[in-house]
Amino acid sequence: MLRLRGGAVAAALVVLVMGAGVSGCKKDALGSAGPQETAAGGGGAALSAVDSLTVKGRAPKTGYSRERFGTAWADTDANRCDTRDDILKRDLEGVKFSDGKCRVSGGVLRPDPYGGQDVTFVRGRSLVDIDHLVALSDAWQTGAKYWDASKRIALANDPLNLRAVGASANRSKGDGDTATWLPPNKAYRCTYVAAQVAVKKKYGLWVTAAEKTAMKKVLGGCSGQKLPSGGNPTSAPARFHAR
Repeated sequence: MLRLRGGAVAAALVVLVMGAGVSGCKKDALGSAGPQETAAGGGGAALSAVDSLTVKGRAPKTGYSRERFGTAWADTDANRCDTRDDILKRDLEGVKFSDGKCRVSGGVLRPDPYGGQDVTFVRGRSLVDIDHLVALSDAWQTGAKYWDASKRIALANDPLNLRAVGASANRSKGDGDTATWLPPNKAYRCTYVAAQVAVKKKYGLWVTAAEKTAMKKVLGGCSGQKLPSGGNPTSAPARFHAR
């Protein structure tokens, strides 16, 4: 089970272990702040929410750059810690600091939700990434290119859209959506896709037809899968700017 840090609320999720021909249940926790929606029926609120998403083709990637989403790891919640350290504090166990209670110097990702193995984090070594569950490039092509900078900055720093993960598995993702990439750890796929649905719903991002089909295929096998909620507001404070 992932353990949440930094004041985030742990919510138990039922996750279907999609092994080769073997079904089972495993409890997991999504690293979002706030309550989770439930729905009647076997599929759960996450599956129901897929149908609320607009379906369109991807917009061109023209004009995309990381800088369009602001400076990386901006302290949009004004807690005097940057977003990266906030997520490390939330998701790692045995957290160590190099200065006070902000700059994380070490800890253990137990386990890496994408790869399923424990990963030790040591600052300066690239074994743990902070992943945008909905990749920023994907967001750009499904609505974010038409937003103002404040909303893009909010998405890039929203804990609902961020997870500490093992670098090895994460580097294969690129800007893939549910139709093109899923975590190698099959036991985490229900949680992962539910989080993507939650982010796209919260920010009004659309999905492609192939993405919607893939989301429903995964979540259709997740009995009672909840929809995470919470995170930060969808507009960053006015002091933050992006290109």
